[in-house]
Amino acid sequence: MDFDGDGEEFSRRVQVRFITKLQPPFKVPSTSIAIPSNLTRMGLSAIVNSLLLAGNADWKAEPFDFLINGELVRMSLEEFLLAKGISAEKILEIEYVKAVAPRREEDPSLHDDWVSAVDGSNPGFILTGCYDGLGRIWKSAGLCSHVLEGHDAAVTSVSIIKPKGLEGSTDIRVATASKDKTVRLWKVDVEGYSDHSTKVRAYKILPGHSASVQSVAAQPSGDMVCSGSWDCQINLWQTNELDKGGDLVSIKKRKKGNGDEETQLQGESVSTLVGHTQCVSSVVWPHNDTIYSASWDHSIRRWDVEMGKDSLNMFCGKVINCLDVGGESSSLIAAGGSDPILRIWDPRKPGSLAPIFQFSSHTSWISACKWHDKSWFHLVSASYDGKVMLWDLRTAWPLAVIESHKDKVLCADWWRGDSVVSGGADSKLLISSDISVQ
Repeated sequence: MDFDGDGEEFSRRVQVRFITKLQPPFKVPSTSIAIPSNLTRMGLSAIVNSLLLAGNADWKAEPFDFLINGELVRMSLEEFLLAKGISAEKILEIEYVKAVAPRREEDPSLHDDWVSAVDGSNPGFILTGCYDGLGRIWKSAGLCSHVLEGHDAAVTSVSIIKPKGLEGSTDIRVATASKDKTVRLWKVDVEGYSDHSTKVRAYKILPGHSASVQSVAAQPSGDMVCSGSWDCQINLWQTNELDKGGDLVSIKKRKKGNGDEETQLQGESVSTLVGHTQCVSSVVWPHNDTIYSASWDHSIRRWDVEMGKDSLNMFCGKVINCLDVGGESSSLIAAGGSDPILRIWDPRKPGSLAPIFQFSSHTSWISACKWHDKSWFHLVSASYDGKVMLWDLRTAWPLAVIESHKDKVLCADWWRGDSVVSGGADSKLLISSDISVQ
């Protein structure tokens, strides 16, 4: 079979065989065909769609990405083969996958101020933090089921607490951090339905920091949360409601509208991790015994929770705003900061603390980065340039650029495995959905 290219009339031809791990009806015949070498991803996608349409009259065109020897093709076939030193004399196997790009944009979920934080780790809802001092739980685009009231200043970070053994429970707990120097813990019945937003008060207030709290993360077991602050410290807190761990300091009581009293526990930190010399801008807690932190002091640290000491201290040369751990064996560190470059490190590689990947398509500070929890290759980043970008470690170019925000993007996360949620200075939570990540 012979296909003509869209470009040069006398383009050189190469023999290729298209292969895929996708199931029918996405499989094309395994026979080899001759195609022009000047084809780019769009031309290759058109050919695959033509082959699929030939075998299925009801086929609707689908965008595809292409890999050769495990690397995504982001130039013409001819340029790729030349750059990689691959011979075009034998049949070339090209793997195709669904393109990783949003196919739908949901209606925006409006807030009263900047949307500074988002957590999409629970498929049943989205948790946001806002500069109006409120946390919010969204069941879907535009549907706010709960409002978390109590902070006296902007909410800077949010985290869903996922206790082991309670994965199916509708009674969920979340943590929020704020510029009011506190962390607050909340308990919410996410299945309770109402035609208006239910107001929730924190069940526990954690007031131990001496400056704005910039980041909060929950231990995988759900027993504790950690918080990073402008006071340069990381505090660890218990999440229990009672004083089983001896961290109960006092009980605050306040009159409710009906005359009843509402109690709120106040807790003190169970330990403090000291070492950073400037603002601790981001903390993540990927394993029960290990915390990672990033700071404006240009360092990323890995902490042994039991020992209370850092086991890794990487100097990065830049102010770091955001941090996440994931990728291969959940071991790669992604971080962004005071330049447009998203950097990836592999701390398992001895003798070198140089990044193994650097992605430089943003044009301003990077505010958020997050690994996809089911993929070794994919992550999302957000920036003050107003863009959200989807990345694959197998290519230096972004897979997709989402430009729906009208101002700085301050936070981003994955939701339900096939959506990206993001918030920004335009006071909107946006959901970009129907993203195929394999």
